[in-house]
Amino acid sequence: MTQHQADTAAATATATAPMVAVTDLRRSFGSGERTVHALRGVSFSIDRGQLTALKGRSGSGKTTLLNLVGGLDVPTSGSIALDGTDLASLSEDDRLALRRERIGFVFQSFGLIPMLTAAENIGVPMRLRKVPPAEREQRAHALLALVGLADHANQRPGELSGGQQQRVAIARALANEPGLIIADEPTGQLDSETGRSIMELLRAVVRSEGVTVLVATHDPTLMELADRVIELRDGRIVEAEVAAEAGQVA
Repeated sequence: MTQHQADTAAATATATAPMVAVTDLRRSFGSGERTVHALRGVSFSIDRGQLTALKGRSGSGKTTLLNLVGGLDVPTSGSIALDGTDLASLSEDDRLALRRERIGFVFQSFGLIPMLTAAENIGVPMRLRKVPPAEREQRAHALLALVGLADHANQRPGELSGGQQQRVAIARALANEPGLIIADEPTGQLDSETGRSIMELLRAVVRSEGVTVLVATHDPTLMELADRVIELRDGRIVEAEVAAEAGQVA
Protein backbone atom coordinates (compact mmCIF):
# COMPACT_ATOMS: atom_id res chain seq x y z
CA MET A 1 0.00 0.00 0.00
CA THR A 2 1.38 3.41 -0.97
CA GLN A 3 1.51 6.31 1.52
CA HIS A 4 -1.28 8.04 -0.41
CA GLN A 5 -3.46 4.93 -0.15
CA ALA A 6 -2.69 4.64 3.56
CA ASP A 7 -3.60 8.29 4.14
CA THR A 8 -6.83 7.87 2.17
CA ALA A 9 -7.76 4.75 4.12
CA ALA A 10 -7.07 6.52 7.42
CA ALA A 11 -9.19 9.50 6.39
CA THR A 12 -12.04 7.20 5.34
CA ALA A 13 -11.87 5.30 8.63
CA THR A 14 -12.01 8.56 10.58
CA ALA A 15 -14.95 9.85 8.53
CA THR A 16 -16.97 6.67 9.16
CA ALA A 17 -16.05 6.32 12.84
CA PRO A 18 -18.56 7.50 15.47
CA MET A 19 -17.95 10.99 16.80
CA VAL A 20 -17.82 9.51 20.31
CA ALA A 21 -17.04 5.89 21.19
CA VAL A 22 -16.93 4.93 24.88
CA THR A 23 -15.91 1.41 25.89
CA ASP A 24 -16.17 -0.11 29.39
CA LEU A 25 -15.55 3.27 30.99
CA ARG A 26 -14.94 3.32 34.73
CA ARG A 27 -14.12 6.20 37.06
CA SER A 28 -13.53 5.86 40.79
CA PHE A 29 -12.60 8.44 43.38
CA GLY A 30 -10.83 7.78 46.69
CA SER A 31 -9.43 4.48 47.88
CA GLY A 32 -10.15 1.58 50.17
CA GLU A 33 -13.49 1.59 51.92
CA ARG A 34 -14.05 5.21 50.90
CA THR A 35 -13.86 4.50 47.18
CA VAL A 36 -16.73 6.02 45.20
CA HIS A 37 -17.47 4.30 41.89
CA ALA A 38 -18.89 7.13 39.78
CA LEU A 39 -18.96 5.12 36.53
CA ARG A 40 -19.16 1.33 36.35
CA GLY A 41 -18.42 -0.06 32.89
CA VAL A 42 -20.21 2.43 30.61
CA SER A 43 -20.19 1.73 26.86
CA PHE A 44 -21.95 3.62 24.04
CA SER A 45 -21.28 5.47 20.79
CA ILE A 46 -22.67 8.65 19.25
CA ASP A 47 -22.90 9.14 15.51
CA ARG A 48 -21.89 12.33 13.77
CA GLY A 49 -24.60 14.95 13.56
CA GLN A 50 -26.62 13.38 16.37
CA LEU A 51 -28.21 15.10 19.38
CA THR A 52 -27.94 12.71 22.32
CA ALA A 53 -29.57 13.44 25.67
CA LEU A 54 -28.01 12.02 28.82
CA LYS A 55 -30.46 11.72 31.68
CA GLY A 56 -30.24 10.56 35.27
CA ARG A 57 -30.73 11.77 38.81
CA SER A 58 -28.15 13.81 40.68
CA GLY A 59 -25.24 11.52 41.53
CA SER A 60 -25.89 9.15 38.62
CA GLY A 61 -22.56 9.98 36.98
CA LYS A 62 -23.68 12.39 34.23
CA THR A 63 -21.20 15.17 34.93
CA THR A 64 -18.36 12.70 35.48
CA LEU A 65 -19.12 11.17 32.09
CA LEU A 66 -19.23 14.56 30.36
CA ASN A 67 -15.91 15.55 31.93
CA LEU A 68 -14.30 12.36 30.67
CA VAL A 69 -15.67 12.65 27.14
CA GLY A 70 -14.58 16.28 27.06
CA GLY A 71 -11.04 15.43 28.09
CA LEU A 72 -11.33 17.34 31.37
CA ASP A 73 -10.64 14.19 33.39
CA VAL A 74 -9.08 10.78 32.76
CA PRO A 75 -10.81 7.43 33.41
CA THR A 76 -9.74 4.83 35.93
CA SER A 77 -10.06 2.30 33.12
CA GLY A 78 -11.75 1.87 29.76
CA SER A 79 -11.37 3.96 26.62
CA ILE A 80 -12.80 7.04 24.92
CA ALA A 81 -12.34 7.81 21.24
CA LEU A 82 -13.32 11.22 19.92
CA ASP A 83 -13.61 11.51 16.15
CA GLY A 84 -11.39 8.43 15.84
CA THR A 85 -8.75 9.71 18.29
CA ASP A 86 -8.07 7.68 21.45
CA LEU A 87 -7.93 10.25 24.27
CA ALA A 88 -5.59 8.01 26.28
CA SER A 89 -2.96 8.42 23.56
CA LEU A 90 -2.85 12.19 23.98
CA SER A 91 -0.54 14.21 26.19
CA GLU A 92 -2.00 16.89 28.46
CA ASP A 93 -1.02 19.55 25.90
CA ASP A 94 -2.73 17.55 23.14
CA ARG A 95 -5.89 17.20 25.24
CA LEU A 96 -5.84 20.95 25.83
CA ALA A 97 -5.57 21.55 22.08
CA LEU A 98 -8.40 19.08 21.46
CA ARG A 99 -10.68 20.87 23.93
CA ARG A 100 -9.81 24.23 22.41
CA GLU A 101 -10.19 23.27 18.77
CA ARG A 102 -12.57 20.32 18.50
CA ILE A 103 -14.99 20.54 21.46
CA GLY A 104 -17.39 23.29 22.49
CA PHE A 105 -18.71 23.47 26.06
CA VAL A 106 -22.02 24.88 27.30
CA PHE A 107 -22.63 25.15 31.04
CA GLN A 108 -25.67 25.57 33.26
CA SER A 109 -24.27 28.84 34.65
CA PHE A 110 -23.58 30.25 31.14
CA GLY A 111 -19.92 31.02 31.99
CA LEU A 112 -19.80 34.36 30.17
CA ILE A 113 -17.24 37.03 31.11
CA PRO A 114 -19.27 39.93 32.63
CA MET A 115 -17.14 42.82 31.35
CA LEU A 116 -17.12 41.63 27.74
CA THR A 117 -19.87 42.19 25.18
CA ALA A 118 -21.73 39.30 23.61
CA ALA A 119 -19.55 39.49 20.49
CA GLU A 120 -16.37 39.69 22.58
CA ASN A 121 -17.41 36.66 24.64
CA ILE A 122 -17.90 34.67 21.46
CA GLY A 123 -14.49 35.85 20.27
CA VAL A 124 -12.60 34.52 23.30
CA PRO A 125 -12.03 30.96 21.94
CA MET A 126 -10.87 32.44 18.64
CA ARG A 127 -8.45 34.79 20.43
CA LEU A 128 -6.88 31.72 22.05
CA ARG A 129 -6.31 30.31 18.58
CA LYS A 130 -4.90 33.65 17.40
CA VAL A 131 -7.59 34.16 14.77
CA PRO A 132 -7.12 37.62 13.15
CA PRO A 133 -9.41 40.32 14.65
CA ALA A 134 -11.38 40.98 11.46
CA GLU A 135 -12.11 37.28 10.93
CA ARG A 136 -12.95 36.89 14.62
CA GLU A 137 -15.43 39.77 14.52
CA GLN A 138 -17.06 38.51 11.34
CA ARG A 139 -17.61 35.02 12.74
CA ALA A 140 -18.88 36.35 16.08
CA HIS A 141 -21.56 38.39 14.33
CA ALA A 142 -22.48 35.47 12.07
CA LEU A 143 -22.92 33.23 15.12
CA LEU A 144 -25.01 35.84 16.91
CA ALA A 145 -27.29 35.86 13.87
CA LEU A 146 -27.41 32.05 13.95
CA VAL A 147 -28.67 32.03 17.55
CA GLY A 148 -31.14 34.87 16.96
CA LEU A 149 -29.21 37.68 18.65
CA ALA A 150 -27.92 39.70 15.71
CA ASP A 151 -28.94 42.96 17.39
CA HIS A 152 -27.28 42.21 20.73
CA ALA A 153 -23.59 42.14 19.78
CA ASN A 154 -22.63 45.09 22.01
CA GLN A 155 -24.62 44.12 25.09
CA ARG A 156 -22.91 42.67 28.13
CA PRO A 157 -24.23 39.56 29.94
CA GLY A 158 -25.87 41.65 32.68
CA GLU A 159 -27.98 43.34 30.04
CA LEU A 160 -29.29 40.04 28.65
CA SER A 161 -31.93 37.62 29.90
CA GLY A 162 -30.95 34.12 31.02
CA GLY A 163 -32.11 32.63 27.75
CA GLN A 164 -30.18 35.21 25.76
CA GLN A 165 -27.03 34.55 27.79
CA GLN A 166 -27.31 30.84 27.08
CA ARG A 167 -27.71 31.58 23.37
CA VAL A 168 -24.49 33.59 23.51
CA ALA A 169 -22.85 30.65 25.31
CA ILE A 170 -23.96 28.30 22.52
CA ALA A 171 -22.60 30.70 19.91
CA ARG A 172 -19.30 30.82 21.82
CA ALA A 173 -19.19 27.00 21.87
CA LEU A 174 -19.47 27.07 18.07
CA ALA A 175 -16.75 29.69 17.59
CA ASN A 176 -13.96 27.31 16.59
CA GLU A 177 -16.22 25.07 14.48
CA PRO A 178 -16.02 22.04 16.80
CA GLY A 179 -17.17 18.57 15.86
CA LEU A 180 -18.71 18.03 19.30
CA ILE A 181 -20.61 20.22 21.75
CA ILE A 182 -20.94 19.06 25.35
CA ALA A 183 -23.73 20.74 27.31
CA ASP A 184 -24.18 20.14 31.05
CA GLU A 185 -27.74 20.99 32.14
CA PRO A 186 -27.89 24.00 29.78
CA THR A 187 -31.52 24.71 30.72
CA GLY A 188 -31.12 24.21 34.47
CA GLN A 189 -31.42 27.92 35.34
CA LEU A 190 -34.16 28.69 32.84
CA ASP A 191 -37.94 28.47 32.96
CA SER A 192 -39.53 25.63 31.04
CA GLU A 193 -40.51 27.67 27.97
CA THR A 194 -37.07 29.29 27.64
CA GLY A 195 -35.42 25.94 28.31
CA ARG A 196 -37.34 24.35 25.49
CA SER A 197 -36.31 27.14 23.12
CA ILE A 198 -32.65 26.50 24.02
CA MET A 199 -33.04 22.78 23.28
CA GLU A 200 -34.76 23.63 20.00
CA LEU A 201 -31.80 25.87 19.19
CA LEU A 202 -29.39 23.01 19.88
CA ARG A 203 -31.53 20.81 17.63
CA ALA A 204 -31.33 23.43 14.87
CA VAL A 205 -27.56 23.79 15.34
CA VAL A 206 -27.11 20.05 14.82
CA ARG A 207 -28.89 20.34 11.49
CA SER A 208 -27.40 23.60 10.23
CA GLU A 209 -23.80 23.18 11.42
CA GLY A 210 -23.53 19.37 11.27
CA VAL A 211 -22.20 19.33 14.81
CA THR A 212 -22.70 16.46 17.29
CA VAL A 213 -24.24 17.35 20.66
CA LEU A 214 -24.15 15.46 23.96
CA VAL A 215 -26.40 17.18 26.48
CA ALA A 216 -27.09 16.23 30.09
CA THR A 217 -30.60 17.12 31.24
CA HIS A 218 -33.04 16.01 33.91
CA ASP A 219 -36.11 17.52 32.23
CA PRO A 220 -38.24 14.75 30.64
CA THR A 221 -40.13 17.26 28.49
CA LEU A 222 -36.91 17.98 26.59
CA MET A 223 -36.10 14.36 25.75
CA GLU A 224 -38.37 14.34 22.71
CA LEU A 225 -36.04 16.80 20.98
CA ALA A 226 -33.12 14.36 21.06
CA ASP A 227 -32.23 11.75 18.46
CA ARG A 228 -31.30 9.38 21.26
CA VAL A 229 -31.68 9.19 25.03
CA ILE A 230 -29.19 7.47 27.32
CA GLU A 231 -30.06 6.99 30.99
CA LEU A 232 -27.46 6.64 33.72
CA ARG A 233 -28.28 5.16 37.11
CA ASP A 234 -25.64 4.61 39.78
CA GLY A 235 -22.89 4.89 37.21
CA ARG A 236 -24.37 2.39 34.75
CA ILE A 237 -26.37 2.75 31.54
CA VAL A 238 -29.84 1.37 32.11
CA GLU A 239 -31.52 2.63 28.98
CA ALA A 240 -30.57 3.77 25.49
CA GLU A 241 -33.38 4.63 23.15
CA VAL A 242 -34.14 6.59 20.02
CA ALA A 243 -36.42 9.56 20.68
CA ALA A 244 -39.58 8.75 18.75
CA GLU A 245 -40.39 12.29 17.70
CA ALA A 246 -36.89 13.59 17.02
CA GLY A 247 -37.31 13.46 13.27
CA GLN A 248 -40.47 15.55 13.48
CA VAL A 249 -38.91 18.48 15.33
CA ALA A 250 -38.46 21.59 13.25
